[in-house]
Amino acid sequence: MAQEESAGGRVVGVGALPEIVNLSLMSLMMGNGMSGTYPRYQGTLRIDQNLLINSQYTPGSPLFLPSGAHIYNKLISFLRAQYVRYGFQEVLTPNIYKAALWETSGHWENYKDDMFQVSGRGVSGVQDEGDQPVEYGLKPMNCPGHCVMFSMTSGSRSFRDMPVRYADFSPLHRNEISGALTGLTRLRRFHQDDGHIFCRPSQIVDEIQKSLEFIETVYNAFHLPKPEFVLSTRPENFMGDIAVWNRAEEALQTALNESGQPWTINEGDGAFYGPKIDIILTDSDGKKHQTATVQLDFQLPERFDLTYKSPAPELEAQGIETTDPEQLATSGLVRPVIIHRAVLGSLERFMALLMEHYRGRWPFWISPKQCKVIPVDNRSQELIDYAKRVQASLSGLPDESPEARKIPVPMSKRAFKVDIDESADNLKKKIVKARKEGYTFLCVVGMKDLADGMVALDVTHPEAIGGADVMGLVKRALGAEGSERVRAKPEAVYDMFKQMEDGYH
Repeated sequence: MAQEESAGGRVVGVGALPEIVNLSLMSLMMGNGMSGTYPRYQGTLRIDQNLLINSQYTPGSPLFLPSGAHIYNKLISFLRAQYVRYGFQEVLTPNIYKAALWETSGHWENYKDDMFQVSGRGVSGVQDEGDQPVEYGLKPMNCPGHCVMFSMTSGSRSFRDMPVRYADFSPLHRNEISGALTGLTRLRRFHQDDGHIFCRPSQIVDEIQKSLEFIETVYNAFHLPKPEFVLSTRPENFMGDIAVWNRAEEALQTALNESGQPWTINEGDGAFYGPKIDIILTDSDGKKHQTATVQLDFQLPERFDLTYKSPAPELEAQGIETTDPEQLATSGLVRPVIIHRAVLGSLERFMALLMEHYRGRWPFWISPKQCKVIPVDNRSQELIDYAKRVQASLSGLPDESPEARKIPVPMSKRAFKVDIDESADNLKKKIVKARKEGYTFLCVVGMKDLADGMVALDVTHPEAIGGADVMGLVKRALGAEGSERVRAKPEAVYDMFKQMEDGYH
C-alpha cells in the first residue's frame, strides 16, 4: 500500500477501497521514525481513514486517532465479552518493575538487550536503597507481574481454586532495533491480549484445548483465512531440566492432536522458559505473521516459588488423580503450571492484518464509519433538522433535555458511529464522497421521508463484507425482502444496527 506523508507526519492513505488489488502490510503506517521499504501495490488509494499517525518523537510507537482507537477498543470489548465464557479475570499491572523482578524471572539474563532499562529512585526505608539510583526495566511481557499477583496469595490457595486465569491489556515495550521496525507488525510499544492460566498438572491438556477453541472461535468471527498451528520446541538457550521440557512438549502435542487441527513442528524455536504453539497468518504477499500463542511454562512457578495446597501432593505433582483414602490423608504444597496465552497477540499487528483482509471495508460492528445521514436538499432547514434527529436516533444518543442531562447515561446504552453531511454539495457528490470514506450504510432523507418519518437506507458495498451478505441481512431485519429500495423508521434501523453488532456482522 502506498502512502504519502505531510511535513506534520500525517499518514495519508490509511485504509483501502475496492480499487485496491493488493494492499501490503509492510507499508501500513510506516510514517516518521520508522524504517523499512515499501513493497509493491496495485491500484490507487483515494481516501484517508485517519486511523493513526507516527511521529519522529515516538519511533515504533504509533499514536491512535479517534477512528483507530475505535477499532482498537472494539477488539478489546470483543475479547472481554468472550472472557466471561472462558473464565478469565482482568487485572491491571505496572509498566515498570525493578531489575530484581526480571532477575528472578530470568528475563534479565535472557532478554535484557531487548528491554528498555531505566534508573530511578529507590524506596525510603528499604535496605541498600534509600535515595540511591535503582535499576528498573519497562515490561516486555506480563507474566512476571502475574506471578507476583499469584504469589501474594500462593500459600492460601487450594487445589479447588485452580485454575486461576488472569487477563491483561496493559502496554508492553520492547527495544527493537530500528531496522526491525515494520509498520504495525513490529513495534517498540504495543498492546497484547495477554493471559496467564495457573493450573494443576492434571488440567494442562484441558486448558490448552480450551485456549485453542477460544482462538478458533475468535478467528472465525473475523472470517480470516485458516491459520497454521506450529509447535515450537526447546531452544538452545533453554532454562530448566530436559525432562521437564519433554513433559511440556508432550502435553502440547496431545492437545494439538485432540484439537483436530493440522500442525507442524518448528524445532528449537520455543521460548527460553517453555515450548509453545504459535498461530500463524499469511498476508497477501506471502509473509507469515505470528498472532496467537499458547505457551507452557514449568520454570516460572519454580523461580517465583508458586504453590497451592493439595491432598496426595506427590501424585498431584505428576498430574495423577486418586481416590485412595490413605493417599488423600496426606496434604502438602504443589507447584502450579503456567499457560501463557494470547488470542489476537499484538493488537496492532492484528489490526494491520484486518486492514489488509477487509481492504478498508470494515464489518459494521467494528467499523469507525458505520453510517452517514445525507439530506437531499441542504437549503431546507426543516429537512436539515430532521436529518439531525435521524442522526441522533441512529447513533443511540440519549435524551438531551436539560432534565435528562442531570442523569448519567446508562452503561448498557448502545452508541453507533453516525455522521451527517450538511455540505452544499449536490446529492450525487455526497453519496460518492461517503462511499469513498468507507461508510457501511448511507441514510438518505428527502421531503417524503420527512413527511413519513422514514429514511432510505443503502449499503455502500452490497456484496459480502466480512463474510456476510449485508443487504440480505438488512432486508430480513427490516422486513423489506423483495423490495428494491429499503425504507424504514429510524428506530427500526437502530434496532437492526444492534442485531448486526450482536452477530458480529
